[in-house]
Amino acid sequence: MQPLIDNARTFGQRPEEFAKLAEGQSPQVLFITCSDSRVVPALITGARPGELFELRTAGNIVPPYVSEHPTSEAATIEYAVEVLGVRDIVVCGHSHCGAVGALVRGDDLTAVPAVRDWLASATPRPAGAAEDPEVAEGVQSHVLTQLLRLRSYPCVERKLAEGQLDLHAWYYEVHTGAVRTHRPQTDTFESL
Repeated sequence: MQPLIDNARTFGQRPEEFAKLAEGQSPQVLFITCSDSRVVPALITGARPGELFELRTAGNIVPPYVSEHPTSEAATIEYAVEVLGVRDIVVCGHSHCGAVGALVRGDDLTAVPAVRDWLASATPRPAGAAEDPEVAEGVQSHVLTQLLRLRSYPCVERKLAEGQLDLHAWYYEVHTGAVRTHRPQTDTFESL
């Protein structure tokens, strides 16, 4: 923890670099990814402060849209699309994902009921080989499921129909740093 504290102390000693950020934000991209500490959206994309609006959830899950029971995730998506006017949404899964791995393997999550119940909202269970430590196939199919779920959000559905929004499915390899994107024409994940 101490190295993080030391950096935070010196970070605020450069106010001239951040003064413009007080005027507001206008990110062009909503980046939805896993809470996993190995996935750092700004590092992966090279984004500077104010360029990415981030939504991080265990397993990069986009919960079903239910207007009667709003979620933090739904509020973040709606705000990004309606208020900030993002033009792109990226759903980025990653290799070695513990959440997707647990789903693929059908792990017993009784000891962590909140995790179990959160992951249950990711249904259907992703395809993939339970013995694959990268969980590549499982993560990739899971990302596509979350992208489909995004399409059911009224604000996303409307902006897509108006041609004002694009959706992207990414797969990040934590062990290589490579990023792959889903190509609908071939239904494969290929290098960016």
